[in-house]
Amino acid sequence: MQDTAIQTPDIQLTDAAVNRMRQQAQDKGVAGIRLSLREAGCSGLEYVVDFCDAPVAGDHVLPFDGFSLFVDAESYVRALTGLVVDFEQDLMSSAFVFRNPNKKGECGCGVSFTV
Repeated sequence: MQDTAIQTPDIQLTDAAVNRMRQQAQDKGVAGIRLSLREAGCSGLEYVVDFCDAPVAGDHVLPFDGFSLFVDAESYVRALTGLVVDFEQDLMSSAFVFRNPNKKGECGCGVSFTV
């Protein structure tokens, strides 16, 4: 498996996101988390986060301490360049937050977006 993290330096995870993803990967007993997009929702695209042990052929691999982030190559080219992933938690909820500079609009509930 070739490490392609150097080819995708513009996807960033905040410390909070790294810590949460590491904990989730450990809890699930997997080596990594795969990030991709699918056509869905009222605005067109939504993020898909899957737990897995290995990348799919062609995925970009971003290694972190305790897990790897596998990024779908087609999704990366389509709409993930420059993405920043954060994890926010308060008394009422917790969620990953995707700050995507490619996003041109989103649905009212914020689940799907358009580029």
